[in-house]
Amino acid sequence: MPLYLDTHEHIPGLTAEALAKAHAADVAVGGKRGVTYMRYWFDEATGKVFCLAEAPSAEAAIAVHREAHGLLADQIVEVTEGA
Repeated sequence: MPLYLDTHEHIPGLTAEALAKAHAADVAVGGKRGVTYMRYWFDEATGKVFCLAEAPSAEAAIAVHREAHGLLADQIVEVTEGA
């Protein structure tokens, strides 16, 4: 299944706690669309977030974010894992 990395350039008021809740919501909703949100990285100071998901399509990954919490990514790209 393809891997996607999405980028949120600036989420106003980002906190680690709020992001953990948003990720949990992604995980809860993801099963409906065959999407597994795997990991995320963030910078509280800038509000920048990266999310890694396994999904049948970019559109499915976007739909999970939309339904789970409404925080849509500014960019999403298909990636291949390397060593």
